[in-house]
Amino acid sequence: VQLQASGGGFVQAGGSLSVSCVASGTFYSINRMAWHRQAPGKQLELVASVGRDLVPVYADSVKGRFTISRDRAKNTVSLQMDSLKPEDTAVYYCNAEVRPMDAPLNPYNFWGQGTQVTVSS
Repeated sequence: VQLQASGGGFVQAGGSLSVSCVASGTFYSINRMAWHRQAPGKQLELVASVGRDLVPVYADSVKGRFTISRDRAKNTVSLQMDSLKPEDTAVYYCNAEVRPMDAPLNPYNFWGQGTQVTVSS
């Protein structure tokens, strides 16, 4: 299983960016997909996640500004980031809890490569 992230970039405060991630490979299904971020000198932080029920969950710091969406048929998850702030600057990582074909009751966590989001003040 591979997670391939894309998007991100550089924007001024108040602007918008988006990041996307697609899961490929052979697997039974995906339980939850999420976006995490890690700013320099800080711990990894869960930004948003969405389960099989497509109900999103957000960190308080991004509520009302970020929107996570998932396409279960295409195994993709995207994060639309609006009203960006300098404190949103971080490397963003997608994450998926994948149920393997040979052990669908024992899911594994997979991570995509990080993508940089930089917000200038």
